Amino acid sequence: MISVVLVGTGNVAQNLFQALDKTAHVKIEQVLGRNPEHLTFAIDKAPLNTNFDDIPNADVYILAVSDNAIATVAEKFKKKKGLVVHTSGATSMQELKDCDRYGVFYPLQTFTIGKTISFQDIPICLEVNNINDRQLVQSLGKSLSNNVQFINTEERRALHIAAVFVNNFTNYMYTMGEEICMDNGVDFSLLLPLIKETAAKLHNLPPLLAQTGPAKRGDQNTLHNHLKFLKNKQQREIYTLLSNAIKRTHGEKL
Repeated sequence: MISVVLVGTGNVAQNLFQALDKTAHVKIEQVLGRNPEHLTFAIDKAPLNTNFDDIPNADVYILAVSDNAIATVAEKFKKKKGLVVHTSGATSMQELKDCDRYGVFYPLQTFTIGKTISFQDIPICLEVNNINDRQLVQSLGKSLSNNVQFINTEERRALHIAAVFVNNFTNYMYTMGEEICMDNGVDFSLLLPLIKETAAKLHNLPPLLAQTGPAKRGDQNTLHNHLKFLKNKQQREIYTLLSNAIKRTHGEKL
């Protein structure tokens, strides 16, 4: 049984709590956050605390807080004997270097408050400063996921940047697509099967080979007609930028 103190009240903290609460291999000693109103997700399920000067002992302290708060929050754990980890993909574990034992416990997934996600297939990327803690943090990861890997800071930073491209930027393209549909009286849900199939293809094809569309084909007429149709300047700029990038990759220019 691994004892855990979970620090944080945001998307990652709430989803981690739901997952940790379901496993028999973990005991949640406490959920810690500054605002009691933001701790309601754990009411009647775990001890709650807003006092950072009264933190119980635990095997692992998970700091599921915003990146810019990691170093400040870690100050409260300098004298703790347990392993202190943060959950950030973009932050070095050196932000925790004032703690004796420290590392990273990074679940590579997008989280939304109110939407529970199974951790079973979520990659959990691990890093620790002390080799003696590898087994502990690996056991914690495997209690939640079937995909647990040790990844160093630079590899994790690359993964996080790649995740911004495939998740954040892609979702913004969905937003732009929805705007075009709404502006022209078209139901955006008609695109959902296409979105689903585009993602599904990546299980069998590398993205480079899965690429389709007028830019990849070098279909100049369609590209120019699309640009004429788009009245929004930002939409035209992004359409041109991405089409040119695709054509450079596949051999032509817009």
